[in-house]
Amino acid sequence: MAERPRPEKGTLVESVVNLTVHGVGPAVRPLDEGEDETWVDVERFERVLDAVAGRPDVRVTFDDGNASDVEIALPRLLERGLTAEFFVLAGLLGEPGRLDADGVRELAAAGMRIGSHGWAHRDWRRLDARQAKEEIDGANRLLGELVGGPVTRVAIPFGSYDRRVLGMLRRAGVTRAYTSDGGRARPDSWLQARNSLRHDIDPGWASRVVDGTPPLPLRARRTVARVVKRFRG
Repeated sequence: MAERPRPEKGTLVESVVNLTVHGVGPAVRPLDEGEDETWVDVERFERVLDAVAGRPDVRVTFDDGNASDVEIALPRLLERGLTAEFFVLAGLLGEPGRLDADGVRELAAAGMRIGSHGWAHRDWRRLDARQAKEEIDGANRLLGELVGGPVTRVAIPFGSYDRRVLGMLRRAGVTRAYTSDGGRARPDSWLQARNSLRHDIDPGWASRVVDGTPPLPLRARRTVARVVKRFRG
């Protein structure tokens, strides 16, 4: 795999790598089916942060609003001078093992950005009109009230989107939507691909994702998959 030149801090970048973290450390709540696949231990998490610290072409994001966002991730981000964007499930605030309202405020006060992951972790391709209102408008409004300002960025649950979902987000005034499509993204694109940390990532994973150039067949598959998602539905 070819290596990309590392950009220096403060320079403009042509593309970025968005990383997605879910839970970190021991799980303190029952996990949904398959959720353990994206739950990482503290050592792996710290290794990734060390690899991307100071990189202007890397963004770190968190999904699901787990308690580990504040208890484990936040102090480690601050130690390395990193900021991140936390996409919270507004309807699950305060549940065991989840962030509560004070946790969201703590993240925001520490300089982290708060975004929405929806209300109840539903598949947005299968929402009726009432659920869509709750998942998008309701969640953004509640989180905005907590942080004292508009919340206009979302992370799409399960990476499940189509033409209808993208239309709903644009009409709701969403200014950026993150997916789980993998690969790099243009810094200012409205739709942003992300790369998820997994429970079994090896020590070289971050370097391969951030500095490596995926082989052409993989890039082609990702491009085709994104086009299909954008126009289906």
